[in-house]
Amino acid sequence: MIEKNTVKTLVEEWLGGNDYFLVDVNMTPDGRIVVEIDHADGVWIEDCAELSHFLQERLGEELDDYELEVGSAGLGQPFKVAQQYVNHIDKEVEVLTADGKKLKGILTAVDGEQFTVSVEEKQKVEGKKRPVTVSVDHTFRMNEVKSTKYLLNFK
Repeated sequence: MIEKNTVKTLVEEWLGGNDYFLVDVNMTPDGRIVVEIDHADGVWIEDCAELSHFLQERLGEELDDYELEVGSAGLGQPFKVAQQYVNHIDKEVEVLTADGKKLKGILTAVDGEQFTVSVEEKQKVEGKKRPVTVSVDHTFRMNEVKSTKYLLNFK
């Protein structure tokens, strides 16, 4: 039986000489091993194939009882690791807060397990008759939000 930590260790070994990083290893009850990797400039299919071949060589006959999938984390999917936040600095994201509120804004900073999103909000300003749009920074802990994901913008 193949252990999840064994797969993670092998993936990290392959990633050692690359700019890729591991997002997730998921082992399903129906015998699928799903490996998700990512890269600041996107994931190339050739690299997924190379990692898949590497895992097949290292796991050998043990892998015969499993279906192996190697792919990218996927655009529009919630971030799972801190490096995904770093890769999306200065890009538009959507944050689903712990209390269920959605915020859309620009990811401006990542510091350890915290990140900051700049959101355009209308606020009443003293001396103005109508509310004006201002940029407000919101800082969150990664483990305290339900999800954060990159927003594709086709403008």
